[in-house]
Amino acid sequence: MAIVTAAVVVVAAAVTGAVPAGGGDGEAAPGPVPSSAPASASSSATGTPRGDRTGEPTVVGWRAVVNPGLGVAFDVPPDWAPQSRDWVTYVAEDDDPADKPLVAMKALAVLQAQWCASDDDRDGETEHTALASAGTRGNDGARSTEEIARADSAAWVYGGYAQPDHDKVTTGPVTSFTTASCLTGSVVTSRSSGVEGRGRCDSDGKATTFAFRTPDGDLASWSFFGADGVGEGVPDATIREIMATVRVFTPTEP
Repeated sequence: MAIVTAAVVVVAAAVTGAVPAGGGDGEAAPGPVPSSAPASASSSATGTPRGDRTGEPTVVGWRAVVNPGLGVAFDVPPDWAPQSRDWVTYVAEDDDPADKPLVAMKALAVLQAQWCASDDDRDGETEHTALASAGTRGNDGARSTEEIARADSAAWVYGGYAQPDHDKVTTGPVTSFTTASCLTGSVVTSRSSGVEGRGRCDSDGKATTFAFRTPDGDLASWSFFGADGVGEGVPDATIREIMATVRVFTPTEP
């Protein structure tokens, strides 16, 4: 599994072109009122996107994950672990000596970072595989939210679970989605099927990408990717509950 993480800005800068870009610093309304239940969203909801100025979770008991450079935030359940805001994760071709990212995201949260441990190459170094991750990125250069949702979800599944077999990745249809803060965009889910386990931690995987335009008109996205077909796998309903909390983040001026 070619999933790479880096917690320092120097390493993040080395994956130029895949590291999330800034943007989304437009005016935003006061943050949403916290709720005792997961946020809900409707594909038919309309209205001006409501921004978040506090960086606090919008769901009581959940944790907020903020990408201040991008100007986007979302919440995760309490068993997820938000990483440093400079933390970057990406997937690359296993045989690429340059380790060029296929897709990347920043300021993420991880579920069970040490879900599976293995030493498949028997070099004495134990490698850990996380059960699932979610984060955000800028998509400068993309043409549409539909293009981003299809391409990014497929890249996460191929790079993290299915390579070198592109034909084992299935990408679903593009659908419209509106978050609880009235941020509207396109969502796609990709999955792998029939991945041959070459290592102890190999499994099929799935990824969901929600792509949208910020109030400034910049293209950005939120993505989830994780193991699929395993007992501890994240249910699709939970993924949508997390996705429903995606919102514009504009911190209050000091």
